[in-house]
Amino acid sequence: MPRLARPDGVELHWEERGDGPPLVLAPYWSGHPGVYEALLADLASDHRVVTWDARGTGESTPAGPYDMETDCSDLEAILEAARRPPRGDGRAAAVIAIADGANRAVHVAAGRPELVAAVIAFGTGPLARIHLEGSEGMVASDTVVGAFIEMLDRDYRGALRSLLSATNTQMSDAELRERVGRQISYCPQEPAAARVRAWAADDPTAASQETGGRLWILSAPDVAGPWLPPEDERRRLIETLTPKAHVEEGEAGAGPISQPGVAAATIRRITESLRLESSR
Repeated sequence: MPRLARPDGVELHWEERGDGPPLVLAPYWSGHPGVYEALLADLASDHRVVTWDARGTGESTPAGPYDMETDCSDLEAILEAARRPPRGDGRAAAVIAIADGANRAVHVAAGRPELVAAVIAFGTGPLARIHLEGSEGMVASDTVVGAFIEMLDRDYRGALRSLLSATNTQMSDAELRERVGRQISYCPQEPAAARVRAWAADDPTAASQETGGRLWILSAPDVAGPWLPPEDERRRLIETLTPKAHVEEGEAGAGPISQPGVAAATIRRITESLRLESSR
């Protein structure tokens, strides 16, 4: 499997499959790419799909730093490597992003537009916590976020279980245990906690605005459970802060894991629109 050497000695493990328009999955703070296997396998039938392990996770080198700037630089390097021959054809990729992966994706999209044709963010758009102040979402509370980060440091398994059970109410106890175990084996405690801290402190607003119409936000009424504000409040924030972004609301319970076929169809519609736009 390919490995990408970084200037600080870290090696990033990445994989590719399929042929067609390039898609790159941006890792989020503890997420195993295999969680999205049904979606990725579907897309690989007519896209070139690239996945990779962020430093400190999976098969990449277990070494930091695990900050936003370094992770953005690593994503940028993966996008550059993925478009080089012999497999790459120089085309910019659409980046599929979840959670803090969306922050990194828009930072790179704003700074290197030739690398990123689109950012497709599932759940909610890249927002700064400062803009959520006064909202009903738990993420707006410094006390709640601080307590969660402390729990990540003290009881990593418990923190993951608490978060995943609140944001994936459809999962059975057995599915929850499997998911928690899978994420812990993939992402150790140190990089997970560090990336949550970096995410909480990041303000991607300017980058999101610069990305503009290349940003698609695919959401649903119940996304992230009590952690985020209600749907109408989220939409007002997105329309105010990133007015050029494309926002689509799906049905409750819809998402890239629960309904991978629906998510794949939406991504295909987006990448087709990118091809039509580039041909003009």
